[in-house]
Amino acid sequence: MSVMVTVEWPAKPETLSEFLGLLEQALVDTRTYDGCENVQTYVEKSTGSVLLVEIWASEEHQQAYMKWRMETGLMDAIGGYLDSAPIARTFDIKSDV
Repeated sequence: MSVMVTVEWPAKPETLSEFLGLLEQALVDTRTYDGCENVQTYVEKSTGSVLLVEIWASEEHQQAYMKWRMETGLMDAIGGYLDSAPIARTFDIKSDV
């Protein structure tokens, strides 16, 4: 069953442009990763916070992806662009409600 994952990235205002450039490159691989069905990026104008809304074929697919991202060092590279830790949430999709 597909799941929706949201990740809020509290980007530092002075690094927002660079952070978005890094995400633009990284999300090419995300969108082609096994189980990724969709990724959309949103930026809150007033804060510069970046929200990713991801649809995955299953929670296991998303967990495998995150493990791969940790192993390849992307998460470490992103840290310098953020004011605080990202906030990730996983939702079951209830299209019948």
